[in-house]
Amino acid sequence: MPRAKNGAVEIEWQSFGDASSSKAGPEAILLVNGLGSQMTRWPEAFCETLVAQGYRAIRFDNRDVGLSSWPSEAYTLRDMANDAVAVLDAAGVKKAHIVGVSMGGMIVQRMAIDHPDRVASMTSIMSTTGAQEAFKSTPEAAAVLNLPPPDPAKDFEAFVANRIANMVTIGSPAYRWTEAEMRERVVAEHQRAFNPKGVVRQRNAVGADGDRTAELRGLRIPVVVLHGADDPLLMKVGGEATAAAIPGAELRIIPGMGHDLPPGLYDIFAQAITAAAQRAKATA
Repeated sequence: MPRAKNGAVEIEWQSFGDASSSKAGPEAILLVNGLGSQMTRWPEAFCETLVAQGYRAIRFDNRDVGLSSWPSEAYTLRDMANDAVAVLDAAGVKKAHIVGVSMGGMIVQRMAIDHPDRVASMTSIMSTTGAQEAFKSTPEAAAVLNLPPPDPAKDFEAFVANRIANMVTIGSPAYRWTEAEMRERVVAEHQRAFNPKGVVRQRNAVGADGDRTAELRGLRIPVVVLHGADDPLLMKVGGEATAAAIPGAELRIIPGMGHDLPPGLYDIFAQAITAAAQRAKATA
């Protein structure tokens, strides 16, 4: 797969659909992942859903996860937003519809603030503004982030069981994965890459970015904010605060949705993303 460069950091990325850079080519949708998650969390089937609607879909591994660089030094959310811009550069995309889930939502917010000329629209999903009062979790969901998993080198089955249990804890109660689907994802992700130290550095980058509320008030692009009514990890106050901060943002609260992207939600996610993109076309 191709790699983009932001200084010494290399970013693994993948494109779906027509990659033409001409004006006649399809508009690009850049998909950004959450904490510790690889680009495969945007499954090929979901990317093809966007392609079928006339877009080019681009996904990538954030730094410190998957097949991108694993830097040992600290970095910022701004650095991660610059990584996303580097992917656009490598893909030959001048302006994209940007989409982020959880930490990815924070990255695209930072990207829209710092690089407004590269952003046509934004969809912020199950994310928040960085304000302390807009970041709430249930104790059980917080434990998913705060308690380290068993060492897979010592007991792989215990590791898999822990990851599956966490998926159930934070997942969408109305859109459950099967046991086989969860196990398949856990095993595939571990085989592709496993970097728990990177999660710590990513969390530090999120915390250091602070409250983006005042900066978000300056955005002047079409925005859809999507959040689960039943999200226990980033409770819906995060989505509500994000939509309230951005002028003209549309807030969509989805009953039965938690903090994940199960197949049953593909259409709902795609509808939110394309709604923001269509608003951008209408106002161009």
